[in-house]
Amino acid sequence: MQFGILALISITELVLFILLLRFFTRLRKSENLYLQLAGNQQSLMDKLHANAELERELVQSFAARQAELRKLDADLEKRAGELRSLLEQAERIGRSPQFLRGLIKSGSREGRSPAQLAKATGLSLDEVQLILAQERN
Repeated sequence: MQFGILALISITELVLFILLLRFFTRLRKSENLYLQLAGNQQSLMDKLHANAELERELVQSFAARQAELRKLDADLEKRAGELRSLLEQAERIGRSPQFLRGLIKSGSREGRSPAQLAKATGLSLDEVQLILAQERN
């Protein structure tokens, strides 16, 4: 009887020992898995930090390019205004009677006909003939 109780207690201790061993091996596996996940999390955090840094640099670069584009646009508008002013001035000079007279005289000396001169200057044929007649007198 005492041998049976002793055997039963020994078997129970053996089962508890086996269960304890299984618990510690699972605990070790869980600890390894936890360390692996922690390492992966750190790697992910490093990548997120690098991506955030790249995004910050991209935004700064974009802002710098926007500022440069605004400056170029202002310069372009200024030059467009200057060109409009020059074109208006050239048109005023091109439509001035003295310039047209000089153009008609030089064209006549080069042998162009009054019809060609009228077409080139935008004047009527009668106006060109009148200017040529005034120059001959």
